[in-house]
Amino acid sequence: MHSSRESWFFIFSVPFYTILIGTEILLSNWSGKKIYTLKDTIQNIYFTLINAGLDLLLRSVFYVAVLMWMYQHHFVQIENAFLYWFTLLILEDFAFYIEHRVDHYCRIFWAVHVTHHSSNEFNLTTGFRSSVFQPVYRFIYFIPIALLGYHPLDIVFMYSITQTYGILVHTEYIKKMPRWFEKIFVSPSHHRVHHASNILYLDKNMGMCFIFWDKMFGTFQEELDKEPVKYGLTKPVENDHNPINAIFHEWKNIGKDLRRKTSFTTKLKYLFMPPGWSHDGSSKTANELRKELLQDTITTSQPMETTIQTAVNKVQSGHSPL
Repeated sequence: MHSSRESWFFIFSVPFYTILIGTEILLSNWSGKKIYTLKDTIQNIYFTLINAGLDLLLRSVFYVAVLMWMYQHHFVQIENAFLYWFTLLILEDFAFYIEHRVDHYCRIFWAVHVTHHSSNEFNLTTGFRSSVFQPVYRFIYFIPIALLGYHPLDIVFMYSITQTYGILVHTEYIKKMPRWFEKIFVSPSHHRVHHASNILYLDKNMGMCFIFWDKMFGTFQEELDKEPVKYGLTKPVENDHNPINAIFHEWKNIGKDLRRKTSFTTKLKYLFMPPGWSHDGSSKTANELRKELLQDTITTSQPMETTIQTAVNKVQSGHSPL
């Protein structure tokens, strides 16, 4: 199901993205940074096309119908148009924050979301590097919004708008926004932190449009000059040029863990605990690595930079939370 306004939004957004991406490519080549590679750019487009196709299919045959049924049972009605759209924006961004946090803290959902983080590059096309199978469950987070009296087509349209903003923060060409802006909205600096594999930055800055959710719920981390961002995963994906492996590699790792000789309860934990959790300490979660990093700093009196590098070496040798 499509509304005409969403079709028009799509028609105008394509040339808009094309101009911005083309400009960023020219700037990166002119400055010698060359933050784009053909392989990654093609992969990013490939992933977003699969995601969009799956979303269109499920929207047509399933999830809009579910949201419509919920909407028919709504128990709140907002008459004022400005209040309606403003609160829809707030509620939808909060729903995204919850979904995004679950994607990072529950391994079975991380297995879907990890594709978005698997690139070692960070540019506008990285925003199109979609979590391919996310449309299968994303609508569940919209159900409370429909019950609050927001029409499903409005919910889908607002998601398109917020997602556009979410794509635009995937850039290295804006260092910092004004202080007032960075207190309220997600900025490119905030989102660079989110895509970092540095232990200090893991699982931080989950918001799509508003950064105050992260500040309220303890997942905020500022980008630090003394801690340059390293993009990608803590343990690089093997054979990452293969899109099938890029999409399914974490599912393969989950399969290996489920085949371990452990109890049924432990097997469930390998599905639902945060990425990196292990029953024997052979791998660690992001929070465990951060605690270990802090403890090493305290006990050895080493500079934080030295301790971070030691921890990174340990992660890359196999102790990966991602």
